[in-house]
Amino acid sequence: MDIYQIIQQIIILAPPFLFALTFHELAHGYVAWRLGDPTARNAGRLTMNPLKHLDPLGVLAFIIMKIGWAKPVPVNSAYFRDPRQGMLLVALAGPGANMLLAVGSAILVRLLLMLHPFIPLFILRPLAEMLAASVWINV
Repeated sequence: MDIYQIIQQIIILAPPFLFALTFHELAHGYVAWRLGDPTARNAGRLTMNPLKHLDPLGVLAFIIMKIGWAKPVPVNSAYFRDPRQGMLLVALAGPGANMLLAVGSAILVRLLLMLHPFIPLFILRPLAEMLAASVWINV
């Protein structure tokens, strides 16, 4: 693989990767907040700003090995009425968000392929590749 292919791959993979990590961590924090825990909100983590969620080592690992991670959202189960159930719901929120993104991206890829005669190729190809990468990243 030459340098141009590597750069192209990073350009295609970066947006869905950043969106997936951010949405995943936001889902954890949002569910915790809805269950009564203000910790993530107080830490400024209830945002779609990827800079608040990114772990530099996780991003580097993604560039090199195609696997990455974000900083975990802080959660204090003492705020929940039922700490066990609350932690279960918070834990499931992240993977649930990823599955939602994967299904949504797959639907959009299918829609793009149906509309391809009406969309210029220079727009269709990178968009379809990013959406397909989003399915791959989120599953």
